[in-house]
Amino acid sequence: MNNVLTRPWLFLMFLLPAIGLYVIFMGIPLVQSLYYAFFQWDGVTEMTFVGLDNFAGLLEDEVFRRSFYNNVSFILFSTFISMPIIVAVALLLSQVRRFQTFYRTGVFLPTVLSTAVVGVLWLYIYHPDAGLLNNFLRLLKLDSLTQYWLSDPKWAMISVLVANAWQWTGFYVVLVLAAILGVPRELTEAAEIDGANAWQKTWFITLPLIRPVLVVIFLLNVSGSMKALDIIMVMTEGGPFQTTDVLATYMVTKAFREYEYGYGSAIAVVIFLLTLLFAWIIQRANKKEQEVEL
Repeated sequence: MNNVLTRPWLFLMFLLPAIGLYVIFMGIPLVQSLYYAFFQWDGVTEMTFVGLDNFAGLLEDEVFRRSFYNNVSFILFSTFISMPIIVAVALLLSQVRRFQTFYRTGVFLPTVLSTAVVGVLWLYIYHPDAGLLNNFLRLLKLDSLTQYWLSDPKWAMISVLVANAWQWTGFYVVLVLAAILGVPRELTEAAEIDGANAWQKTWFITLPLIRPVLVVIFLLNVSGSMKALDIIMVMTEGGPFQTTDVLATYMVTKAFREYEYGYGSAIAVVIFLLTLLFAWIIQRANKKEQEVEL
């Protein structure tokens, strides 16, 4: 072991395969996208240099703006609706003493399914005639609440958000549950001796101690929201009338359906930069809050 520590190049040898794969599948495509973003190109004919015209066009593109707002909807939904549900379910599971593994597996199960399977499953749930949701409403004599969930511009986006949240909630619940179970029992027992109730123990002990995990989950939610693609392609393909388009689906449409590779590459670069920006903002906000507490 001491011989290995005195030879740093050995560590580099072990890292080289992973670094090579990362460069091939991440680094090179990223550089190529940045390069193509400055050209007008259909993938066949000769490329024409247009400078920043592709990026300037994005600022005037109504579909691009709507797609960006839909990405923001993903982030807001995961932050203000999914996150409280995730924490609440994890707290409930942490109090279960019997069959906890069974419940944990049941919650985690949707994460194991591929996004294509989840999308098809929810297509059947949202089906206006044979779907589970509308039939359940009819069973309750609430026929007036039945909708064409994925065909109505008012409901299509929220329907996709629910399906996406259903798939990933279990994964985050398991992460939060592991953090909760890692909280020292001595702290909660001391709080009980001081007369703290369950709500006070959760608010003043559990949540502050698991905050690093919550920040990580928030970062994963933001990055996942910015690159959301497959669930929308399976369920709506951006419709109806492009009301469920996000930046990634709009990029695919421009690059691979309309053969505007330069414009699509510009969208890809913007997605990358926005993801970095949001991640930086979250980390800075979390760091400042920790400094205030200290």
